[in-house]
Formats: sequence, structure tokens, C-alpha cells
Amino acid sequence: MNKTATSNEKNQAEDRLAASLFAEVFITDQLSRNLISRALPRGMQISHFSVLNLLAHLGEERTPAQLAEAFHVTRGAMTNTLSRLEWAGHIHIRPDWDDARRKFVSISPAGRAARDAATAAFMPLIADVVRDIGIERVRVALPVLRELRRRLEGGN
Repeated sequence: MNKTATSNEKNQAEDRLAASLFAEVFITDQLSRNLISRALPRGMQISHFSVLNLLAHLGEERTPAQLAEAFHVTRGAMTNTLSRLEWAGHIHIRPDWDDARRKFVSISPAGRAARDAATAAFMPLIADVVRDIGIERVRVALPVLRELRRRLEGGN
């Protein structure tokens, strides 16, 4: 067998491995979203929870543009999510006192309570999955998944 044939076989094997990895990531994303969606309080969507969770973790205001960038969605999609969260009383949106064209978003006490209730609803489910897989195996997988995320975000 010549070098070119061996190189082609190696490339094909790497392509199959990459396809398998991304297929598992896609399916895992779908199944985990379904699991979490079913556990969320009535009327709350994953996008709502995600925004509340980020604001709760940050502990400070963000602009809608910053939130859109953080979630890799359009500003229009983020505006829709923020409108629903504001209507539910889960966030406060205020103008920027220095630049009237800009707004700031913060989590409200009701939003923090909703986020905490959502976390309490689904955390036992995902914790059980991790325990079933094995804590050490999950620890080993996390660096690979983080690196995959960084590469896809363009951070090399």
C-alpha cells in the first residue's frame, strides 16, 4: 500500500470520527433540551431560562446587544426574548442615562425566583444522568467539550 492510499484512509477515518462526534453533540443537545424543557415551569422556555441564568450569574446589567452576542442570536431574536421576560416581570429594562439609544437589562427579584425554581426542577434530572455516567468520566469529557466550544466560537 502506498503513502497516498494510507493518507486517504486516515483522512476518511478522521472524517468519520468528526461526523460521529458532531452527530452525538447534536443528538445530546436535542435530548437535553427536551429534558430541561419538560422540567421548566409552565410558560418558561429554554431561551428565557438561559437569559435569566446568565444575568443571575453575572450579577450586573447587560445591553440587549451584549446578550444577543453572548447567546449567538440576532438582536431581533434577543429583543423578542427580552420582551417576553419583561412582560412576565422577570427582568427590568432601563434606558442608558448617558446614551438614550441604548438600554440596560437586569434580572428582577421575580426573575431570580423563576430561575431558581427552574433550576430546582431540572437539576435533579441532569445530576442523575451525570451520576449514572460517572463523575470521573464526566470530568474527563469536559475539557474536550470546552475546547470544541471554544473552536466553534472562533477562539482557537
